[in-house]
Amino acid sequence: MDMGFSVDDFNIDAKENDSSKVHLRIQQRNGRKCITIIQGLASDLDAPRIAKYLKKTFKCNGSITNDTEYGEIIQLSGDQRANVREFFIEQEICLEDQIVIHGG
Repeated sequence: MDMGFSVDDFNIDAKENDSSKVHLRIQQRNGRKCITIIQGLASDLDAPRIAKYLKKTFKCNGSITNDTEYGEIIQLSGDQRANVREFFIEQEICLEDQIVIHGG
């Protein structure tokens, strides 16, 4: 039974699919201190404006780092992964299935 299409028609390039993901990571500093790292945001988004709003909303400090491999990376103090995920979904910055939360 031929449906008129092949399996290859539905294959999505893995690198393209991975690059559209937004990764939320946590990095332990010293003792109980940690930072949240956001990477993989689309290049057409205004990262400084997003970082400013996140800092004001979650009452934390943050910075933006430019990386040659990963592009603009937003760093926020504290474990803000759940807050950032909820914010990105509410503001329609990215879809729920595009967000990958790493760590504990």
